[in-house]
Amino acid sequence: MSENRHTHSHSHGLVDRSIVRSHAGLRAVAISLAILAITAAAQVGIFLVSSSVALLADLIHNSGDALTAIPVGIAFFLRSFRAEKLAGLAVVLAIFVSACVALYETIMRFIHPQQLTHLWILAAAGAIGFIGNELAARVRLRAGKRLQSPALVADGNHARVDSYVSLGVVAAAIGVGLGVPIADPLIGLAITLVILKVTWDSWRLVATTEPGEAAEVRES
Repeated sequence: MSENRHTHSHSHGLVDRSIVRSHAGLRAVAISLAILAITAAAQVGIFLVSSSVALLADLIHNSGDALTAIPVGIAFFLRSFRAEKLAGLAVVLAIFVSACVALYETIMRFIHPQQLTHLWILAAAGAIGFIGNELAARVRLRAGKRLQSPALVADGNHARVDSYVSLGVVAAAIGVGLGVPIADPLIGLAITLVILKVTWDSWRLVATTEPGEAAEVRES
């Protein structure tokens, strides 16, 4: 009889632990998405003033990248380690696609140089994008490490990739403003290499780490 009570108590503890972990993961996803929404709203305001096509393209890119948080959030909602593993793989694929797009755009800018305009507006939008994506990345990375969630860590790396891209926009605007137009594609090439490194690191993490291993799931 005592053994049955012990087993029931142990099982009940596991259920409670998974619920707490689920809530913590959903909270991190929701907070990071709210930060990115505020960032996007600020950039939309700048776009309405400047009508910058480059800024519009960056907005669309960042909005699409933010959607990778949705499968991660669904996996936490379902409390499914399998769904979380699949979400992590989807995030890694999204990071790799970002690297391919960045490489293509960099090559095109080497072949067909483009004159950047509205430099101060691009720099301001890039700074806002960097701050917003970096904050979102820290929220996801901190929670992902605490909950031992490779998918959430990978999504944090994904947000950090976007912060690097935004920082590159600032650096390119400064370089072009100083009379060095080739700074734009050179910075794009450097960012591409960084994204490829992040892709590899995220893949190794998702492929070799099972969700929930040694997770700390204290309710906060």
